[in-house]
Amino acid sequence: MAANSRLTIATHALAWLALAQRRGQEVLTSDQVAASVNTNPVIIRRSLGDLRRAGLVTVRHGAGAGWSLARPPEEITLRQVYDAVAAEPPFGLHHTEPNLKCPVGRGIRPALSAVYVRVEQAMQQELATTSIADVLRESLMR
Repeated sequence: MAANSRLTIATHALAWLALAQRRGQEVLTSDQVAASVNTNPVIIRRSLGDLRRAGLVTVRHGAGAGWSLARPPEEITLRQVYDAVAAEPPFGLHHTEPNLKCPVGRGIRPALSAVYVRVEQAMQQELATTSIADVLRESLMR
């Protein structure tokens, strides 16, 4: 089972845009962002498109084309990034119905659903306390 890296890629892209902005480069191309993330520019454009729809980045077309932060990195939380790019919940239940004649099979979905709701709420609360500026600061310390 592969881990979902959408949040990580989007956060990396935003931190790179924040650093570029700090260094006086207001706009980066998707190729420049992809070089930092070390992935295909198509993946970056898809991620940045999600972030644009959420109002976290802007795109400029024509001369000087590229992407930039829509607001200061201190005002962009990882919760906002998560909400923009997370298409699926972090945990999933069985793809098929468990055996309902089994006592565990009968109750496993409701039992796990309640746990997963609490875990996701705690995760979202934690993400809400961390900004892109925080991630950039931590990244540069390493």
